[in-house]
Amino acid sequence: MKENQQNETNVQSPSRRGLTNKEEQQDIGRTEKSEKIEEGKESLLEKFFISQLKDIYYAEQQLVKALPEIAKACTTEELEDAFNDHLAQTERHVKRLEKVFTIIGKEAEGKQCEAMDGLLKEAKNIIAETKKGSMTRDAALIIAAQKVEHYEIASYGGLVQLAVTMDLRRAADLLDKTLNEEEQTDLLLTDIAESHINMEAEDEGNYSWNQGKMKRNETNRNDFNE
Repeated sequence: MKENQQNETNVQSPSRRGLTNKEEQQDIGRTEKSEKIEEGKESLLEKFFISQLKDIYYAEQQLVKALPEIAKACTTEELEDAFNDHLAQTERHVKRLEKVFTIIGKEAEGKQCEAMDGLLKEAKNIIAETKKGSMTRDAALIIAAQKVEHYEIASYGGLVQLAVTMDLRRAADLLDKTLNEEEQTDLLLTDIAESHINMEAEDEGNYSWNQGKMKRNETNRNDFNE
């Protein structure tokens, strides 16, 4: 009787059969990790996700305030229209973010985004430093705007992936829609710059490195005539 009990004790459970010691340790580790998550504190990933939502929410709100001034400063009607269109688009981006906050059960609020503050300050400096009515101003404003777009593309791209990871499918769809629109805006600005603005800006004065070359050529001609 005792022998039978001892044999039964030594029989492995079906779930453990065929597992190596390493696999058993990994299985135990996963169980302990799961228990710790269940016991405790808020998800660190969720906390970071919400922080980044607040960051881009603030950034979009600041962009809504800044775009009218940037559009007004443009030389060409084409670029002004592009900025005004993006203003309307950015207002929709703000509302989408508010929907994302609702999905996760949080109040929509922003936190200061130093990156966006810096980028918008740079755009205002460009307006102050470039000649009104020049194509150089438009070329510079496009670069400033694309810096903003690249920041937003990076932010939304990361948020989409985090939302997918946390199984927030509806939030991921909303964020991805905005991401696609930001990418399209970036491409549009490139098209506007390359179609004519950069080339026309090139005609607004001589390059300093060419002036020295012109003086040398003139000196050579004078020496030849003498």
